[in-house]
Amino acid sequence: MSRDWGSLFDIDTDPEDLLEHFDTEWFRGQRYRHLNDERHGIERGTAVVSDVVVRGYPSMPRALVLEPAILETFDGPVAIEEKLNGYNVRVTRIDGDLLAFTRSGFVCPYTTRKVEALLEADAFFDDHPEHMLCGELVGPENPYTDHDYSEVEEVGFYVFGIRHRESGTPMGVERRLDQCATYGLDSVDHYGTYTPAAAIDAARERIDDLNARGREGIVLKSTDGETALKYTTSAIHRADLEHAFELPFDYGRDFVFTRVIREAFQAVERDEPPAAVRERAQALGEAILEPAVETIRAVDAGEPVGETHTVRGDPKIIDDLLSYFREQGLKLHIERDETDGDQRVVTFTKVAQSTRDKTRYYLEGGTLDE
Repeated sequence: MSRDWGSLFDIDTDPEDLLEHFDTEWFRGQRYRHLNDERHGIERGTAVVSDVVVRGYPSMPRALVLEPAILETFDGPVAIEEKLNGYNVRVTRIDGDLLAFTRSGFVCPYTTRKVEALLEADAFFDDHPEHMLCGELVGPENPYTDHDYSEVEEVGFYVFGIRHRESGTPMGVERRLDQCATYGLDSVDHYGTYTPAAAIDAARERIDDLNARGREGIVLKSTDGETALKYTTSAIHRADLEHAFELPFDYGRDFVFTRVIREAFQAVERDEPPAAVRERAQALGEAILEPAVETIRAVDAGEPVGETHTVRGDPKIIDDLLSYFREQGLKLHIERDETDGDQRVVTFTKVAQSTRDKTRYYLEGGTLDE
């Protein structure tokens, strides 16, 4: 090993034991390693490319009740920003190549090509060669999430953090916003900075607005970027449940339980009267039952069920992406495969095999052990 990994990662264990947990992948002929799960305090998604370390993005706690969570978590100014519903991407430049890492540390060929097209980041990385841009890739043409934003035609990349890629140390909120403006980088919406007490009402107002527009929620951050909380809308809880019950045997009970609990705490936090609670319960029930019924009917009719995505790009990049999914054991059903100029446009469904097989089993007379 050419580097002192133990000192770099600040661990007492044998570095070789840690590195054994890294998966090995290749991208454009370059070998790299990435960590699928947190180990020894090292964040999930941490990657090593040519002895360059790219730290994973740290997990973020969730507030169930805003007021006590804010007052308990923050003792100084609190910045409030929008939380977008896409997928977490870290972008950095290594040996002249712009690379896009997904949450697990995988260098996604499709995401990398999209980021290369979306970002004019050379000037930023010329001035900040050891940093990474942390952002959310959103829009209708991406292979991981299916939430649309009216302002995004295909895909968009919105920066929510800038960090030193090796230490993971965040840049402060105000400086990060200034850097995004200076280098022409799109940023998530910033709603202002408040005292902890004032942040409570400001956060509630933003949540009400975002909920009415069917958007995901907010992130509250200390101004140094070191401490953060997330809080999500009722609209996204229902959307999550609708998605989960489109594939009822592929998502665990914990997934459902957490969303229902968020709704219960939100109803109490808002001191909702019985009529409002009944309305919330009805919406929640519809989000759970209706998509499950549609899925059972689809399986009964012999139709594929799963997550459907559309991707657009260079034919070789699309091939690489679809091959990666198949190598991960996913069965893909191609709905559409067309050429648009020099780009290939593919709509595909990641077949939810567990939901399909179990639903078919029960439809054909199988019984459920309880």
